[in-house]
Amino acid sequence: MLATAPTIDLQGESTSPGRLARQLWEARELFLILSRKEFHVRYRRASFGILWALALPLLQAAVLALVFSKVAHIRAAPHYAVFVLAGMAPWSYFSMTISAGSTAVVDSTDLSSKVYFPRAVLPLAQLAANLYGYLVTVAIVLLLCPLFHVGLGPAALLLLPASILLLALTAGFCLTASALHVYFRDVRYIVSAALMVWFYVTPVVYPAGDASGKLRLLLELNPMTGILDLFRTATVGGVGPMAVPVLISLAWTLGLLTTATLLHCRYQRVFADLL
Repeated sequence: MLATAPTIDLQGESTSPGRLARQLWEARELFLILSRKEFHVRYRRASFGILWALALPLLQAAVLALVFSKVAHIRAAPHYAVFVLAGMAPWSYFSMTISAGSTAVVDSTDLSSKVYFPRAVLPLAQLAANLYGYLVTVAIVLLLCPLFHVGLGPAALLLLPASILLLALTAGFCLTASALHVYFRDVRYIVSAALMVWFYVTPVVYPAGDASGKLRLLLELNPMTGILDLFRTATVGGVGPMAVPVLISLAWTLGLLTTATLLHCRYQRVFADLL
């Protein structure tokens, strides 16, 4: 009688959320090192360095403003270029960080397979690495507003909660996608395809209030709509009621962070075995 071959159950020991939080705090130095490394490697051999982090969103915003104002004849604001740039600042950070963060665990196989540390550090390092360019872009938006005669008032303080919500939402997506990518390597391509479509159902180049029908429903359910509304209210103004979109963004953020915590608590100990 032939013996049945033993099976390997890659379940691992579950980690509590509190223990995961302590491990992340203990790995804060590694987090800072990886963040700096990602930032410096990205711009190390570029002649203009970090200026590319500023130039690319500005160039894209200028092209979009020109195309949609001249071809599509969109007039979302008296100064449409600033309107578009105020949308591009959070969107560029969100899309760039998710693209890199969703595959961070698998892309760092050499490090992940040699020493144990909370793998959540890897996608979170991408958030910090892209934060430099994001802050510079936001500063440029604030500088351009007076130049284009867009008045800044107390509403500009909304940039702080908008930025915090953006970071939290991006972290939720990155942590969730990076854990799933260890098991399903199609996640890399799904994220790339989703971001291409996602841009057009996000009110980056047009106001959400101009949409109707199914597009309006997609915008209302879009987690980025509330964040962009906060940014626009803080800068160019005139967005309109934004309580519902912001609440939907908060719900998405809490749901994703909860899902990400459960995934990393349950499976992070066996990530290295699957890389």
